[in-house]
Amino acid sequence: MSVLLISYLFIAILLSLAINYLLLKFSFNLGSRNNLAFKQVRWTAHVKPSIGGISFFIIFLLSWGIYGFISQEKGLAPDKQIIGIVAATSLGFLAGLYDDAFNTNPLLKFILQLTCGIILISFNVKINISNVELLNILFTLIWVVGLMNSINMLDNMDGVTGSISAFIIAGLIIVLAITGHAAFEFYMLILIGVFGALIGFLRFNWSPSKIFMGDTGSQFLGVFLAATSILFLWQFNEGNQGVFQMKPFVLPALFFIIPIIDTTTVTVRRLLRGQSPFVGGKDHITHHFAYLGLREKDIVLILLGTTLLSFPIAVMLITNPVAWNFYVSFGMLAYVVILFFVFQYFYKKGELQHQKKRHDQRPMPKITKESLAAFNEKMHINN
Repeated sequence: MSVLLISYLFIAILLSLAINYLLLKFSFNLGSRNNLAFKQVRWTAHVKPSIGGISFFIIFLLSWGIYGFISQEKGLAPDKQIIGIVAATSLGFLAGLYDDAFNTNPLLKFILQLTCGIILISFNVKINISNVELLNILFTLIWVVGLMNSINMLDNMDGVTGSISAFIIAGLIIVLAITGHAAFEFYMLILIGVFGALIGFLRFNWSPSKIFMGDTGSQFLGVFLAATSILFLWQFNEGNQGVFQMKPFVLPALFFIIPIIDTTTVTVRRLLRGQSPFVGGKDHITHHFAYLGLREKDIVLILLGTTLLSFPIAVMLITNPVAWNFYVSFGMLAYVVILFFVFQYFYKKGELQHQKKRHDQRPMPKITKESLAAFNEKMHINN
């Protein structure tokens, strides 16, 4: 089975390369965004096609199709959760595709994201952190909608979102391999398929990029990561004892540490400035690292390194070489909070550097005959 999965990974990468190459070759204007026309703010001013997300969805559907043949051969009944994940990710993809084409109204976008969460809950893909069902439903909706927006917001610089998403999926593959699942073949196929799609996409999205993933890609990835993380990261609890638990939050916080830090930073700072958190701007953690003089590739590597630290910690917790109790959970969440403030330190340094640069580049006031005469007259009066 492992040989077949590794073979499928290479097939997914090659398919992604081929699909993105063909889309790039024949569709230079497909999904292209003019920043001024659409009131968007991207790190690069160049207009490029937002077509990368199409390859994600095609390979996802291919993975689902392959599983269909496997399940038919084995006589397996359709899994309710699988149907819900396919339905929700399909809606996320279509919502993103519509947004890339017509620049969706924020309220409509929110309703569609909420609908994705409701679909997942309806098919029993939900977070279980409490014996109060209303809390489970509420946190599931917050997670799905929040992650769809977080992945979308993180897509502001070449290679960032694709790389971070690929690393998160790699972590999910590790967790699935350790813990297993009744529908192991399906989830391993779709995780490996989308992972391969991202690797192929990064060939064209790595700085300097030729294409963007667009909302088509970020909305699909948001639902996909939300659904799979609910199944494989949020499952570690104490049997729903009590109204609220801390343990289920640990692995999601570790694996999604970069999207969480970036979204929280941007949202809080924009609200403090009296701005809408849904309006784009060059105020993400990626931008502030760039203000410090780092190259785009270096920024991606820093973010990937931060995410990679979560892998050994997660494996240690899951395999349980030490007892995973309340104090361990508290320590892991404290680690996430500490990293958050470390990033705030560099964010502030980048902000100060950016302000200094803008001040140094501010043009000197133009001296005219009139202003010079007024200055001399003022000096004469003072004397």
